[in-house]
Amino acid sequence: MPSQESVLAVSRFQPTQSKLAQHGILFALVAVLAVTASGCKVAADGQNLQGVRLYQQGQYDAAMQTFQKAVASDPTNADAFYNMAATVHRTGVSRNDTNLLGQAETLYNRCLDLDPANADCYRGLAVLLSETGRSDRAFSLLKNWAIRDPKNSEARIELARLYEEFGDAESAKVHLTEALQIDQNNARAWNALARLREQSGDYAQALANYQQSYNLNRFQPEVAERIASLNRSIAQSVTPQAPNTRTVTSSPPPVNR
Repeated sequence: MPSQESVLAVSRFQPTQSKLAQHGILFALVAVLAVTASGCKVAADGQNLQGVRLYQQGQYDAAMQTFQKAVASDPTNADAFYNMAATVHRTGVSRNDTNLLGQAETLYNRCLDLDPANADCYRGLAVLLSETGRSDRAFSLLKNWAIRDPKNSEARIELARLYEEFGDAESAKVHLTEALQIDQNNARAWNALARLREQSGDYAQALANYQQSYNLNRFQPEVAERIASLNRSIAQSVTPQAPNTRTVTSSPPPVNR
């Protein structure tokens, strides 16, 4: 099946009226390919969504089979490869199975071949590399992503997350600041910066950063909770309880875009 991009590129060609009849068969074929490509994507998207639901229900084998169907429907679907990788990753960690972890790594890399800016995939692969004793490669992976894509704020956020996990809060803050210089409206970056400032005891600035994040994205109940907690604590002059942080030992869940 041709990629959707190639089909769209061909379908944008507009010949003169006289050539339409001359190339009628060609345009009929292009139309069929365009419909086929669109149908493949729709099928894969639906299968991805179904697989995510199965994953959330704890039916990991069934989820994996559904993600495999999504790849069969659309072999260029990066999300399907990411979902497969995340599922195999989780299973490999729970079973302490190095073979499964190797398969997950291959699937993550396939996802990045198809979508070189897939933040979820970079995150999952960085976690896997850290879990398997290759933290240096995890840092190299994210640093190279940031170098290749200098205007991508997500690359800086993921690099900051990794520095935070390894106890280097100051380097994490530097990369989060860079992320916000690229995109002032990135709610994730404001949230991550707020968490670091709260952990360092800078509660007033943390509160301001949490509020900025929440203003940009109100579908963050955990951020609303931190705002309420900090407001209460500042009013009572009591040290607030530190927020939970994600560790590199937790494999990421699948997603459907």
